[in-house]
Order: sequence, then C-alpha cells, then structure tokens
Amino acid sequence: MELEPPVIEKQHVICVPFPAQSHINAMMQVAKLLNSKGFYVTFVLTEFFHTRLVRSRGPDSVKGSDEFRFETITDGMESSEEDTTQDIRKLCLSTQKNCLSPFRNIVTKLNQSGNFPRVSCIVSDGIMTFTLRVSEEYGIPGVVFWPISACSLMWFIHFPEMIERGILLLKGMRGMHLKDCSRMRTTDPGNTMLKFMVEEIQNSFKASAIVLNTFDDLEHEVLSAMRSIYHRVYTIGPLTFHCRGMPESSLKSTRTNLWIEETECLKWLDKQEAASVLYVNFGSLASLTCQQLNEFAWGLANTKHPFMWVIRRNIVIDVQAILPQDFMTEIEGRGLIASWCPQEEVLSHPSIAWFLTHCGWNSIVESICGGVPMICWPQFGDQPTNCRYICNEWGIGVEISNDVKREEIEHVVREAMEGEEGMEMRLKAMKWKESAENATRQGGSSSTNLDRLISEVLQLRHD
Repeated sequence: MELEPPVIEKQHVICVPFPAQSHINAMMQVAKLLNSKGFYVTFVLTEFFHTRLVRSRGPDSVKGSDEFRFETITDGMESSEEDTTQDIRKLCLSTQKNCLSPFRNIVTKLNQSGNFPRVSCIVSDGIMTFTLRVSEEYGIPGVVFWPISACSLMWFIHFPEMIERGILLLKGMRGMHLKDCSRMRTTDPGNTMLKFMVEEIQNSFKASAIVLNTFDDLEHEVLSAMRSIYHRVYTIGPLTFHCRGMPESSLKSTRTNLWIEETECLKWLDKQEAASVLYVNFGSLASLTCQQLNEFAWGLANTKHPFMWVIRRNIVIDVQAILPQDFMTEIEGRGLIASWCPQEEVLSHPSIAWFLTHCGWNSIVESICGGVPMICWPQFGDQPTNCRYICNEWGIGVEISNDVKREEIEHVVREAMEGEEGMEMRLKAMKWKESAENATRQGGSSSTNLDRLISEVLQLRHD
C-alpha cells in the first residue's frame, strides 16, 4: 500500500527588514522571490519608513495584493515629519530594545484574523534578531537574512574572539588586515555598537538558517569556513538575477526607494557611446563634506570623460549640496547630475564602463550583475572589507584614498577608462557576471540553494 504524500499547507512568511534603504531593498527582493514561489507574504515596515515611502511614492506603493501585504511596526524612535535619514546607531539600539512586543502583536493578530494563512515562517534582517524569540514561541522556522557579503559577515563573526584576545584571527580570510575590515576601530566590550553587533551575530546562530545574497563561486573560501561553524548557510544570490526572471506582475515592479527615480537619465545614457560613461553614486547613507564634494567634482570634470553622478539631496551634512557654476559649465554635454536613479537599470546599460562607489553590498551585487568594474571609496561598516575583496580577490576594482584629492580622482579614472589594466578588469567583470548568471539558472548553485532553503527550512509539512 502506497503512502499518501504529505499535505503542504499554504505557507505564510513574514519578512522583517532593518529600516534602512539598502536593507529594505534587499529584503523586498527576498519577499518578491518567495511570493513568486507560492508564499503568502507579509512585509513589515517601520511606521517612519512607511510614512516616508507613501509620501515619496504614493499610497499605491504599499497597497500590496491578495498574496502580498504590508504591516507597520514602531521603531521606538522619536517621531518626525521630516524626510530625514535616521541616526543608524540610535536606530539599531532602539529596534533591539523596543520592537519585540509590537512584532509579537503583529504575528498574533495575523494568526487570529482568519483572513490569511497562519504565519508559518519568519525571515528577518541579521540585525533584527528579536524576531527569533517570536518564531521560537510559535514553534516556526526563524531565518536570518544578511544583506551583506559573506566576507563581511565573517569579519563580524570574529568580533567576540577579537575582543577576547585583542588580536585578529580571521579564519577563511587570508591576507586580511585591520584596515580592510570594518571601520569600527575598538575592542572595548563596553562600546554600544560593538556590543550590539556581537549580540546580533550570536543570535543569528540560533536561527533555523542564515541566508546570504551572494553566490558560491564568488566567496567560496569564506563560505567554506563559515559553513564549518554553522552548516545551514544558504547562498541564493544575486537576487537581482532571480527577480529579473520572475513573471511580470505589479509586484515585480514594486520599488521601495525613498527618493524619486529620475528615469530621464536612461535616455541620456542611450545617447552615449558603448562603455564610455563613468557612473558615480555613494548610496543612501554615505555623506560628503563640501570640500570632498568639490574635489570629486573637479576630479571628474578634469578627466574629460562622460560621467553620470547621483547627488542625493542630503549627501552633504546640514548643507545643501551646491556645485559651482563654472563646474556645471565645464561638464556641459558630457556630465549628468541626478538626485536619484534606477541603479540596477543604469548599471546594466551598455554605455556604463565603470562605477565609482562607496562599496555597499547591494551596489556591488548590481555592479557584478552589470559586468561593471568599480572604483572604490569605502566609508564605514562592511564597506572596507568589500573593497578589499573587490580589488584583491576578485580583480575588478581599484581603491582611492579616503582623503579625496582631485588629482587622484582624475588619475584613477583615466587609468580605469583608458588603461590596459582597466580593460583587463572590465573583462574580469564580465566573467563574474557570467558566473553570477550561471548560479541563478536552473540547476545553478544559488537556484538549487533557494529550492533547498524552501524545502528544508521554510515549508512546514503536516503528515
């Protein structure tokens, strides 16, 4: 007598990103992907981020669908009506302290409503691990998604040992030096942010699985070391390629950017020659001084190469970013300044040759998916580690000094755009793009890992 196959009920996943632009964008990709695989999704935004998103993109941006809905949670911070960037240090400590009870209430409400499938799993950001207490209380899988590279996560994993010994012992990260690691330059166990990161990392290892937006070929050595510590590490990236392959729907086009994307830049790029444009964007959090802004401006202008530069409204702290008129006159016809843009589309445009970046992981992944090498200007967090791997391990980038000088900018850009080494890096970048595409194709490592994550961890089966 044949046994009946187990009944698989409709799965309901709650996705909980950390309330920062890049973290939310990455988690939205995870949520879209799981929804395309048949999961009912509840996406949790903080009230502050939800309000800003509605203000910038309209109420339809959080309308959702029959199978995808939004919920809000307090971040515990003082309320503000302004479109400001919240203090990340304060935000980390506040979410860790204040979000557990409100989040538990959301899960209880969803389960008691009768209008949705019961919550069957939770996927939360690596620094929102209070969610794991709720998943444990409900007896459901709690998965941690880190929207950073494996090499950066491995660096954070070494924090406790670094504190204990006062030395660096970076397993699986040959050739790493302190300058290549996080700019968190302290081993004081009383430091609040260091303590926060150690606690979140340690909590992550209590999760049902750790998920990363990377692929095995790119970070195989680090991943091997990480899996020797915790075997349930699933690499499912690049999420960019996964999401491109999703069926067309209103959800596929849903965006969570807080700034209006100036799509006119794509028309400008259409008019440029192939592989002729330098794209410059320092992300959603990095800031510049007025002097740095000026040095970058004239360094770019003096290269005589076409460039597209994203200068968001708050990129200069407490001062409106104003470029001198003589600079604007100098770059007329070959330079485009935008306040924000659809970066994934820009980096995939055939006219883009190089990317001058702060080395945030989302930007790096999108650059690899576009086959575009990088000029690196890392600032904080995981960015120095990412920079080191871009330049020394993957061979698709060069670093500029933190002390910005126009002469260095001009020299590095010219060498990248015109030199033989720059051309070699472009070819390497195209090979990494091909490797990333292979990983997300059916049967590729990331595609297989995604299927395994769903079948081994996220699906609750009832025999």
